[in-house]
Amino acid sequence: MKEETILDVLLYLFEHYFYQDPDAVADRDGLQNGLLQAGFSAPEIGKAFDWLDELARQRPTTAARRADVGPVRLYVEPELSRFDAQTLGFLMFLEQQGILDAAQRELVIDRVMALDQAQIDLDDLKWVVLMVLFNQPGAEAAFAWMENQMFEGDPEPLH
Repeated sequence: MKEETILDVLLYLFEHYFYQDPDAVADRDGLQNGLLQAGFSAPEIGKAFDWLDELARQRPTTAARRADVGPVRLYVEPELSRFDAQTLGFLMFLEQQGILDAAQRELVIDRVMALDQAQIDLDDLKWVVLMVLFNQPGAEAAFAWMENQMFEGDPEPLH
């Protein structure tokens, strides 16, 4: 059996609870019991809840999206060890297309770095982006675009 990661727990939560029933998030004990019954370990569940708490803590208080156009983002060695050229290119693409603003990009990077994975692949990054956008007020259109890219198969051009 494959050892589960924080991301496995988060994806399960997102697919089975947050996406289908956002109100279920308030019942942390119920979520934990459901995750234990699904076969996840208590330590990984705790780490996933900590990850979500930090994401919620960093949530902006207003729906206004910043249009920060600043210098190019330089990545430090610990980040470069987790992201490969494909995932960095995808992050840049999302920012250039207006799917992520600079603050959201930083939040995605922060949440990737909080995962206990040595390397993140493109599919895992897409899930993190989707979870971050789901948690951002005013990002409904970006969330819908990202969701479409993940579940529809053929990429849809941006307008």
